[in-house]
Amino acid sequence: MRLVTFRDDKGTRVGALDEAGRVLDLVAADPALPRDMLGLIGSGALGAAQAAEAAAPVVEGATILAPIPRPTKNIFCVGKNYHEHAKEFASSGFDATAKEVVPEAPVVFSKPPTSVIGPHDEIPSFLDTSNSTDYEGEIAVVIGKGGRGISEADAYAHIFGYTIVNDVTARTLQHKHRQWILGKGIDGFCPMGPAIVTADAAGTPPNLAISTWVNGELRQRASIDDLIFGIPTLIAAISAAITLEPGDIIATGTPAGVGIGFTPPRFLKPGDKVRIEVPGIGVLENKVA
Repeated sequence: MRLVTFRDDKGTRVGALDEAGRVLDLVAADPALPRDMLGLIGSGALGAAQAAEAAAPVVEGATILAPIPRPTKNIFCVGKNYHEHAKEFASSGFDATAKEVVPEAPVVFSKPPTSVIGPHDEIPSFLDTSNSTDYEGEIAVVIGKGGRGISEADAYAHIFGYTIVNDVTARTLQHKHRQWILGKGIDGFCPMGPAIVTADAAGTPPNLAISTWVNGELRQRASIDDLIFGIPTLIAAISAAITLEPGDIIATGTPAGVGIGFTPPRFLKPGDKVRIEVPGIGVLENKVA
């Protein structure tokens, strides 16, 4: 099942995408369902949503938003989590955080809720005063069952589903401030969506692969199997002393092919279009402003 948050003249609520990519109104089929994605995840109402899908009407003229438009807390993000990207970042001159190329443990930072925008929203590169805006296509995990001290063996049981995130980054600010939040947490620098594919539909472990295009040019392509630290390891490391809650998001890292991997770097410019696709989830596409 692919769940979305959408808006029309009746307001904002949760829906599903059918095989043709049309939005289905789950709340119209079952008015008892929570209207928001965090409510749906936290209430354990996925089974009711799945039952409502067959009777849900198609919504004409729906605008798809980020699946979780306003996360309750910062998005957990993982840096340098694909071998080839770790190498390109280390050699780019923009990594001021560590001397090793491949990290010994997960590198975790965060992006604030105010950075989240939806599919087709514009990336506000004009907020990056350093003019060094870069893209990072990522597969993200959405937590369903919360907990602290989650073991790797139990990690998949805590996953609600998966979505796409573009970890947009102001590279000069990332380097300047050492800690990455000021370069990565800018308003609008976290496009997300278009949907959450539920864990049962994605499989265990999930069979997901990601591709990123800039202005139609393929820049990134990798399988989630290529992660240095896999999803169970990330969940165990983050939850060791931080409680994960329903609706929390973990962006798992980006593969090689980002703008700073080129010589000279190929930063995003106003008018550029970034397209990220994960079969089974959909396409996240945003224009740069």
